[in-house]
Amino acid sequence: MMAQWQLQDAKARFSELVRAAQQTGPQTVTVRGEPAVVVLSQRQYRALRTRAGQTSFTALMRSSPLVGVEFDTVRSPSLGRDTTLEP
Repeated sequence: MMAQWQLQDAKARFSELVRAAQQTGPQTVTVRGEPAVVVLSQRQYRALRTRAGQTSFTALMRSSPLVGVEFDTVRSPSLGRDTTLEP
């Protein structure tokens, strides 16, 4: 079970709360006896986001249905079109 902190204790002992989240895991902060928020380490947050289906841009590009498709990337040697600027 997660450790619980009353809001006033969490504010007064914030450094301790952060250390506990880093060393022992997520910490619940309560407001009027009800769970309000969870404080967790950056490492745990990243792991949660990854498990929640957040895909890196590289992984997204590698999973594209266009992987392996050859595109014609040769640029036209023309300099563009002629334009006339009027005063």
